[in-house]
Amino acid sequence: MAKRDYYEVLGVNRDATDADLKGSYRKLAMKWHPDRNPENPKAEDHFKEAKEAYEVLADPQKRAAYDQFGHAGVDPQAGGGPGGMGGFGDIFGDIFGEIFGGGRGGRSTVFRGADLRYNLELSLEQAAHGFETKIRIPAMSVCETCKGTGARAGTQPATCPSCRGAGQVRISQGPFSIAQTCPRCHGSGSIIPNPCSACSGTGRTKLHKTLAVKIPAGVDEGDRVRLSGEGEPGVNGGPPGDLYVQVHIKPHPVFTRDHDDLHCEMPISITAAALGGELTIPTLDGSAKIRVAAETQTGKTFRLKAKGIKGVRSREPGDLFCHVVVETPVSLTERQRQLLREFESIIQQDSARHNPRAKGWLDKVKAFFDS
Repeated sequence: MAKRDYYEVLGVNRDATDADLKGSYRKLAMKWHPDRNPENPKAEDHFKEAKEAYEVLADPQKRAAYDQFGHAGVDPQAGGGPGGMGGFGDIFGDIFGEIFGGGRGGRSTVFRGADLRYNLELSLEQAAHGFETKIRIPAMSVCETCKGTGARAGTQPATCPSCRGAGQVRISQGPFSIAQTCPRCHGSGSIIPNPCSACSGTGRTKLHKTLAVKIPAGVDEGDRVRLSGEGEPGVNGGPPGDLYVQVHIKPHPVFTRDHDDLHCEMPISITAAALGGELTIPTLDGSAKIRVAAETQTGKTFRLKAKGIKGVRSREPGDLFCHVVVETPVSLTERQRQLLREFESIIQQDSARHNPRAKGWLDKVKAFFDS
């Protein structure tokens, strides 16, 4: 297949300047780089085509030969000499810097500060209704002694001799020139010959700061509240990270939480369960009345609608479920024992009527052993 015209490949006129060529190749290289187009099998061909076109047209001698003789005037094996690839090496390094996060020239290694986490314990009531508090956290601040320069008083940071302040050094690999972070200054472009004694040349000192935190109503175990910009400071002028306040709910003496619903056990006496009546139960918003029907059994559940918790992302509050537990009396006096024996004697006269569950269970046991 015949090669396309190099000027057509780059999308420039035949009188294009070096800046036009460089700008056009930059756009095409970023557009068609294979790492940016993993699902496009033709991207690599387009990328190589643009690279070859720029390699020829960026070199004055090769461009003149191409203009006069076309593709026949260009040696396809050429390009390793010092006269032909200098411009291409520079632009190739720039392109890779932009694609993979670097950049040509100065202060390339700029990093966002790390995010931090603070664990905050709340009561169930605080989580349900919302809560405002203050927390004290360790932090890094600009050193007051050196004003953040990292240099001892009366001195200044010096330009890094390895990268001459660029923050990057270039490594030549054949025809290519690839930029990487300067290992001496770690991308800052400067070194500290005389470090500040207070911060050891870092420009930052440790301290503690107090922050106000507003916990929204309805948070649950593991939810996080983000405090933007309150994490660690960035590196080389990068933005600070965030602080995440992670919520942990302390166990409650009465309620257990299941998402937006609440559950509690409601112990009642044998007489209350047998005769029925009205009971007062606690909720997170006060107390409520429950009418217990006569002959209520252990395991009976009462549901109080909308007496649970309205979660952060919920439209309506959950419910409160009260689970009945009929409590057997303990520490009986002799008189109480006597009365219970009399009561049991009366009950046994018509056991099937008064204890239907026990009668049914005994019948099943008998059938099991007789089978």
